[in-house]
Amino acid sequence: MSLQVDIRHRFDSFALDVRFEAGPGITALFGRSGGGKTTIINAVAGLLRPDDGRITLGEETLFDAAAGASIPPQARGLGYVFQDARLFPHLTVKENLTFGTRYAPKGRSGPALNEVVVLLGLEGLLGRAPGTLSGGEKQRVALGRALLSRPRMLLMDEPLASLDGPRKQDILPYLERLRDGPLGLPVLYVSHAVDEIARLADRLVLLQEGRVARQGPLFEVMADPAAVPLLGVREAGAVIEAQVLAHASDGLSTLAISAGQLELPGVRADVGAKVRLRVLAQDVILSRDQPRGLSSVNVLPVTVEAIHPGDGPGAAIALRAGSDRLLARVTARAVAEMALTPGMACHAILKATTVAPGSIGR
Repeated sequence: MSLQVDIRHRFDSFALDVRFEAGPGITALFGRSGGGKTTIINAVAGLLRPDDGRITLGEETLFDAAAGASIPPQARGLGYVFQDARLFPHLTVKENLTFGTRYAPKGRSGPALNEVVVLLGLEGLLGRAPGTLSGGEKQRVALGRALLSRPRMLLMDEPLASLDGPRKQDILPYLERLRDGPLGLPVLYVSHAVDEIARLADRLVLLQEGRVARQGPLFEVMADPAAVPLLGVREAGAVIEAQVLAHASDGLSTLAISAGQLELPGVRADVGAKVRLRVLAQDVILSRDQPRGLSSVNVLPVTVEAIHPGDGPGAAIALRAGSDRLLARVTARAVAEMALTPGMACHAILKATTVAPGSIGR
């Protein structure tokens, strides 16, 4: 099932004009505050009526300005998870979960209570009151309640924004499990955190001042030099897939990627498992010649695909590493001194400790 969004809406000081598609998996909307992310997700939910345009989900039209048609929010078959969990304080966790079943359409298939409880690790929380839960636990209950309403699609508006770093790391594996599990629900996910998007999203829509600046598969958009200003210089970087080959006694793990092998710490996945790695552009060093005598063993043969000069002294370099793409950020002076040009073969050096455990996802 695919969501098609083509809408326009004007506020006093802001105009939204977007067109994109959200298919199976997780489609993330990313942009600076005020870029239109929440406006879009509220329009899809039916909480905001756009001035113009059309929204469809599968074969059904949710909104059509020209036809004067707009399905009420409660009839759209969507599950909405807000930034704050919005649990009922007088109900137990189990009662909050089963509240979602009241709005499950008759005849629509979906997960049973016990399936959701296992999926989200809620077995030990069912009898507790919301006031006794951590922020991450509350969000897992809110997600479970949305799933039990048997929606056709999930909408998630910055669901981890109120959580601190450790609590966010606690809940990310559950969202990965939802993405990769048998439910197969399409998800529209709003976030201003690049690390969340890199771990979770299948498709990325970058927004800038109410417009779609870039969109496409996550792996392609994240490695696009032109996306660096939109993601932020310090946050820009590629996402690649790897397979865990071995874990050593010193805490380093060996991973295979299409261009060779990497040794990284903090990999919490079984041997044979596939993981995602977010490699920041600022942590990739380039060398024209095969480097020797380095402390890092993570040296990959790469080919320069494109060079994107920045507004300041830096430049973003798109690299082909086997069948993957990497992104490096170097100074414009380094580009000139190394005589970097598209098509040139060189080597990318990655220090093991620069890939934090939080940047490694399933």
